[in-house]
Amino acid sequence: MVLVKRLVLDILKPHSPNSLDFCTALAASGLGMQVACRVLAVDEKTESVEICIEGAELSFDHIQESIRSQGASLHSIDEVEVVSAVDGNH
Repeated sequence: MVLVKRLVLDILKPHSPNSLDFCTALAASGLGMQVACRVLAVDEKTESVEICIEGAELSFDHIQESIRSQGASLHSIDEVEVVSAVDGNH
């Protein structure tokens, strides 16, 4: 089994929710997630942000759903860190 431990995502989001609320909602999409945000660019209606998410076992599907539910869109996955985990059945 392979576990996703860290993702760095390029996201386009509306000004609302603000970065704090956006990251709080992302962190709530999984247990033990640590989320950091860096604003890359701002225009009249949107912000380009770089989001770094770290945790023991990240669910990309849950993260992507949280992004969409807040009116944002994922532009790219810029970094990924995964680890192979020992499965008790093998």
